[in-house]
Amino acid sequence: MSQPIEVDLPHSLGKDEARRRIGANIHKLESHIPGGANVESAWAGDKLNLSITAMGQAVRAELTILEAKVHVRMDLPGMLGLFAAPIAAALKAKGGDLLLDDKSKR
Repeated sequence: MSQPIEVDLPHSLGKDEARRRIGANIHKLESHIPGGANVESAWAGDKLNLSITAMGQAVRAELTILEAKVHVRMDLPGMLGLFAAPIAAALKAKGGDLLLDDKSKR
């Protein structure tokens, strides 16, 4: 049985710029997961589908890019569901990092 988490990340970038920045930063997600992770992503319009595998667990997530927010839905499998509240809090605290402009490539 999976435990869903839903978090909204507000922004004032507009949909196109938010989508661009998330696309430019999604590769950084692996370094934010303790022990490392394998992250696969695929765009379907304004939705980014993620498959994250770490420590023997597979998590599916969907980011829906909207004009003033990014809606994140994540399904936590099995025992990870026990950590839904701290994971949701971490998403709220650090999820906006995906919306930061990556100036290192300039």
